[in-house]
Amino acid sequence: MANIQQFNRDNTVKKGVKAVKWCVVGVIALVIAASSFTIVPAGNSGVILTLGKVAETSYSEGFHLKAPFIQQIENMSNKIQVYETPASAVSKDLQTVSSNIAVNYRLVSDKSADMYKNVGVDYQTVLIAPVVQECMKSATAKYTAEQLITARAAVGDEVKSDLDNKLNSYGIYIEKFNIVNFDFSEDFNKAIEAKQVAEQNLLKTKTEQEQAKVIAKTDAEKKVIAANAEAEAILAEAQAQADANKLLEESLSGKVIAYEQIQKWNGVMPKVTGSDGGLLINVDLDDASTASQSYTAPETTQPAQTEDSE
Repeated sequence: MANIQQFNRDNTVKKGVKAVKWCVVGVIALVIAASSFTIVPAGNSGVILTLGKVAETSYSEGFHLKAPFIQQIENMSNKIQVYETPASAVSKDLQTVSSNIAVNYRLVSDKSADMYKNVGVDYQTVLIAPVVQECMKSATAKYTAEQLITARAAVGDEVKSDLDNKLNSYGIYIEKFNIVNFDFSEDFNKAIEAKQVAEQNLLKTKTEQEQAKVIAKTDAEKKVIAANAEAEAILAEAQAQADANKLLEESLSGKVIAYEQIQKWNGVMPKVTGSDGGLLINVDLDDASTASQSYTAPETTQPAQTEDSE
């Protein structure tokens, strides 16, 4: 009886030990299986490390197999990232310029392995930050402070071009570069404000002068138009009078004039008439007097008296 109990006890212990062994094997198998694959998130590249050595190629996004415990996958983001930082520089006219800038960039997948090998995962701090500051200082020094205000877009384009030239070889491409704002010293801001006020006043004065010139020109044109109109009216009136006189002259004839004279004659012979008196006879008073003196009235024949009448 004791032997049977001992046998059962030994059998139970063996089964328990066997079960533990299978559990250990199962756990080991699960760990190995879990270490045999990797999933690269969307928008990332998986850099392959084999016992710490960086492979020349990298995994794209998705499911991939790998050697368990030997290979390790480091994910490098290929999404567009934003780097914002303040920047300080000196303008061409030696004005201190403070600005806030924002850089949109991305790392191309083909360069992910080289970037991890040569720079690491913190390439923004190691590589991008100093290059951005350098390019910003270089571009700012080419413009005066006033030009930086008016030509902000041109400055931004120039900085973006410089960043591409310096970072493209590392696989970093600048998608967009923005200068959020420029800030200058208080004295410069006051000077700019005073200049703007002066320019506005000058513009106002010029505008008023131009308006005065326009008004004066308009008044002068009105006077010229009025004078021309008056002259044309006088000329038209004179022309009309001349045409009327001409028409009257052409309509008068000797008979009409004589008729008018007869109609207006009061029966008294005029002492003086015109040389073209028409039907009236020219009268010379001296000739009329001489004619009257030389004229002798005929004698009246007296009837003979007869003796009977005596």
